[in-house]
Amino acid sequence: MNALESASTRPYLIRALYEWCADNALTPYVAVHADDSVQVPREYVQNGEIVLNVSTDATSGLRIGNEFIEFKARFGGVPREIIVPIDRVIAIYARENGQGMAFPLQVRAPGADEAPEPASLDTPAAPSLVELVDDGDPPGPPDSTSAGGRKRPALKRIK
Repeated sequence: MNALESASTRPYLIRALYEWCADNALTPYVAVHADDSVQVPREYVQNGEIVLNVSTDATSGLRIGNEFIEFKARFGGVPREIIVPIDRVIAIYARENGQGMAFPLQVRAPGADEAPEPASLDTPAAPSLVELVDDGDPPGPPDSTSAGGRKRPALKRIK
C-alpha cells in the first residue's frame, strides 16, 4: 500500500483528540456537516451543521470507527440513534477551552454514496487548529445555553 492508497488520518485524529479530552476531564464536541448521509435530529441542525456532545455522560454505546461515529443520545428527553460518517466531521474540540482540530469538508459527487473524491495532490487540505469565540448565535439547538444562562461559544478557524 502506498501513500495514495492509505487510509484517512481523520478517524485516528478524532479518536486521539477524544481520548485527550477524556484524559483531561474535558467535554468533547464534534461539529458535523449535516447532509443526507448523516443521521441526526434535523430540528437541531442550523445552517447545515450540528454540534454534538460526544462525552461518555451524554452518549450510550459510543463507537468511533474508521467509517462512522455511532452512538445513542437523548435530545429533549427523546432517545435517538446518531450515525455520522467520518468524512462529515468538520471539527472536534473541547468545550471548556476550545482546543481541538478542524477538518476540510470532503466534497461528494451528487448522489454518490461511495467514498468521497480524493483531494487534489497539488493542494493538500490539512487540518487546522480551532479556538472558541463568543460571536453571538452558537451552533446547536435554537435555545441552547450554557450553565448560568450564557450563550455557548461558536467555532472560529485560526491558521
